[in-house]
Amino acid sequence: MRLRVCLLAATFALNAHAAEPSAPAVTPLSADSLQNAAALRDQHVEAGAAYAIVESLTTEVGPRMAGTPADARAIEWALAKFGALGFDNVRIEPFSFPYWRRGHERGEILAPFPQPLAITALGGSIGTGNKPLEAEIVAFDSIAALQAAPTDAAQGKIVFISQRTQRARDGRGYGLSVIGRSSGAVEAAKKGAVGLIIRSISTNTDRFPHTGIMRYADDVKQIPAAAVSNPDADLLTRMIERGQPVRIRLDIDAENRGEATSFNVIGDIRGRERPDEVVVIGGHLDSWDLGTGALDDGAGVGITMAAGAALLKLDQRPRRTVRVIAWGNEEQGLLGARAYAATHAEQMAKHVIGAESDFGAGRIYALRAGVEPAYWPLLEQIAEVLAPLGIPFEREGGGPGPDIGPLVQRGVPWAQLAQDGMDYFDYHHTANDTLDKIDSEALDQQARAYAVFAYLAAEAESGFGRVPGR
Repeated sequence: MRLRVCLLAATFALNAHAAEPSAPAVTPLSADSLQNAAALRDQHVEAGAAYAIVESLTTEVGPRMAGTPADARAIEWALAKFGALGFDNVRIEPFSFPYWRRGHERGEILAPFPQPLAITALGGSIGTGNKPLEAEIVAFDSIAALQAAPTDAAQGKIVFISQRTQRARDGRGYGLSVIGRSSGAVEAAKKGAVGLIIRSISTNTDRFPHTGIMRYADDVKQIPAAAVSNPDADLLTRMIERGQPVRIRLDIDAENRGEATSFNVIGDIRGRERPDEVVVIGGHLDSWDLGTGALDDGAGVGITMAAGAALLKLDQRPRRTVRVIAWGNEEQGLLGARAYAATHAEQMAKHVIGAESDFGAGRIYALRAGVEPAYWPLLEQIAEVLAPLGIPFEREGGGPGPDIGPLVQRGVPWAQLAQDGMDYFDYHHTANDTLDKIDSEALDQQARAYAVFAYLAAEAESGFGRVPGR
């Protein structure tokens, strides 16, 4: 190990020589730190610990949409769990936001072939005004096609966006289609529509519609918006292809009900030398209301809590503070993360790096990062400890977790422990997001990876520099 560290030191020196003259001096991780990290990986992350946390959250709280009584119970649960695991300075930090309420939601095809539809209102949508909305649908295969249509293309009709989400390990298909959910109601209203339905932003073939946040524009009429399941979207498409007008009925009860307050819940592992410098890991505590939020994002909470608890088993605390955050109200716009970044704006320079687990429960297959290039050798050292878990370092690609984004905007470097998301969009934001979709051994791999990453990031003498603010 000592010889290996000497060789790494030479590599660091060559890397610095090749960099710009102003490149920072980067100190390699010590042999002792690497050995401690290997012990974390192999000994200190308890098998089943992450799964037990998710089981507790989904059984004892269940769905926990921000602003609901269940959200408040989740806050109390997280405080108690951090305390039971032995974290330091366990606390909550409040923030406010508009509270959206879902009521009943029903859909059906009236003509030409009457059938029920499996629908769910999109988060933030208005209702249909205490009575059903009936209209003919007009279909577009993407939001781009809708935007390109004539101004009156949907006058008096319900727009149907039929774009299908493509399956990919890194979830890129979601990014290509989700704009139809987030902006579809605005674009449809501009064309004269009275309502919007979208094919669920999902990759499944089950009859579970997917919800998710949408937005209105101040200067555009608000119209109700809902998603239909993939099988129902296929059904509508087949009917349209028969050349007859397709008429549907939507009956949605939903509304915004003023301001609500929720909280980020925080637990620290206080650093032994630089306690005011912070490495952040975490997952978001809130979920949508349809399932029990096991994959999105109970898994992330369980993974990072279990990783932090493993650090507490070391004989010596890490050099810096490792902060585990159960973020509040990620689903409706990263509201807890934005509040945290604003509240801690003056301390952002001492936030060394951040990583979030928010992509389900699939195994981690790569370590990526947004750091100054001079610091890549540190990530390569971390990846050597992660190698027995099947996790290499990739210098290209990736991005910060959603709740890490507001920190990155203030110059904080990020890391991504990339999870396999091939089936993630089969379940997320649906009634089918439940504990049975989670493999306990896969969570163990992830908790071990987060423990190694957080510990070595906190041990890195020179940190990871800064990134350009956005």
